[in-house]
Amino acid sequence: MDTVETKNFIESGQAILGIEFGSTRIKAVLINRNHIPIASGAHDWENRLENGIWTYTLDDIWSGVQKCYADMCDDVYKKYGTKVENLSAIGISAMMHGYMAFDKNDELLVPFRTWRNTITADAASRLTELFNFNIPQRWSIAHLYRAILNGEEHVNSINYLTTLAGYVHFVLTGERVIGIGDASGIFPVNSETKDYNSDMINSFDKVISEYNFSWKLSDILPKVLVAGEEAGVLTEKGAGMLDPTGALKPGARFCPPEGDAGTGMTATNSVAKRTGNVSAGTSVFAMVVLEKELSKVYSEVDLVTTPSGEPVGMIHCNNCTSDINAWVNMFKEFLTAMGFNADMSMLYKTFFEAALKGEPDCGGLLAYNYFSGEHITGFEEGRPILARTPESKFSFNNFARVCLYSALATLKIGLDIMLNREGVKLEKMLGHGGFFKTPEVGQRIMGAAIDVPVTVMSTAGEGGAWGIALLAAYVIERKDNESLDMYLDEKVFGTDAGTTIEPREEDVLGFNKFIDRYKKGISIEKTAVESLN
Repeated sequence: MDTVETKNFIESGQAILGIEFGSTRIKAVLINRNHIPIASGAHDWENRLENGIWTYTLDDIWSGVQKCYADMCDDVYKKYGTKVENLSAIGISAMMHGYMAFDKNDELLVPFRTWRNTITADAASRLTELFNFNIPQRWSIAHLYRAILNGEEHVNSINYLTTLAGYVHFVLTGERVIGIGDASGIFPVNSETKDYNSDMINSFDKVISEYNFSWKLSDILPKVLVAGEEAGVLTEKGAGMLDPTGALKPGARFCPPEGDAGTGMTATNSVAKRTGNVSAGTSVFAMVVLEKELSKVYSEVDLVTTPSGEPVGMIHCNNCTSDINAWVNMFKEFLTAMGFNADMSMLYKTFFEAALKGEPDCGGLLAYNYFSGEHITGFEEGRPILARTPESKFSFNNFARVCLYSALATLKIGLDIMLNREGVKLEKMLGHGGFFKTPEVGQRIMGAAIDVPVTVMSTAGEGGAWGIALLAAYVIERKDNESLDMYLDEKVFGTDAGTTIEPREEDVLGFNKFIDRYKKGISIEKTAVESLN
């Protein structure tokens, strides 16, 4: 579509909007009938630590999304000389998990508790034992049970419990619904019934019956919907919340609100069985679509779903690129001190490309990138460490390589449970996020970690906002019996197979040698945490 066609398309109200609330950025993407982004907007934000709780305020949420939407509208005006007044469909996505509890007047009872909080260990452990199903600390049910065990006064007043995506969707549409992928981070779901696990609901209600709350769990949770189902329309109030200028009119149709894991799968076309995707940025998580249930419960593996409700094994690690960023920033300071004007994009490119020149086992170097705790290896706190023996080959190339290996080390430990112990079949892994920005490098390192071909799509950089826009498009375009994976294959990605890099045997062997060293050296990290407080 050329500029004139796109302008007419926008003015006719056919454009589709996707908005995603990430941990550090809110992003909006507007797409055309060919599912191609035609405008975008963004707003940076940061969570805050208040009274020991990582949170965003309601003002953070609404002022942030309004600025993001306004930025997108500015982009439309600059490119096409027109305003956005009507939209055909909208999708809302956000970081999964966390805890937002509201009373009967829709007032927030306690500040939003985000996924980043690691305060629910006891509650999560008890629920894992009760359900015989891994309940991570991030999940909403773990936060609720912690509040119950702590005797928090607000619990009896709960009328509605949801995630960030579910909350924003509710304000915009008035509908208390949730996409099944996001729902699977609230409470375990049944992939057959496409709803919360009823046996576990009953078990939870029985355990808390002694408290005589005015509600049962099913009363306060949002209704579960799957991809392609209608999830409401933009109300007049909702239009005003999104666009205070009054230009945006109500009436746009909504897809179910989803979590960032589901939109990542959608944006990388990895919703079919035997496929997976890895999102690597500040944190890193990998999703593998399963053909069958795992044989046992693993604390390292979260069981969630695709936006269509297919079971997914998820490995989530708190640390990925923060340590790399810290080192690159230090090199920038050094170059500045030397009188050179250091370009950050060139610095990152040079650093990543140097890693491919390093030895497959990093020359004996060892690194832990733990800026924060890491549950995969059992750490509540982190201390970034670089260690070597006198015999280690300490070169710049080996140093760059060990930093990149360290960024994926805990992810590999988690994925090995599914791929090796459980024999899960994975034919390809699709990568997205900053780790894969430099051509070839991230794919080579990831392939070395998991011994599976790694693909990067040309569209992967569009991210979750584009993914939720595609789910919104699916609602208004899908045909009867057209599954999400069929829709994505045939109507969105078509012949875009991306760029695939096969793992190299020497790289795989080298990464395995590094991981053996990494596991043996865990005591170094434990000592650092204990001694550097």
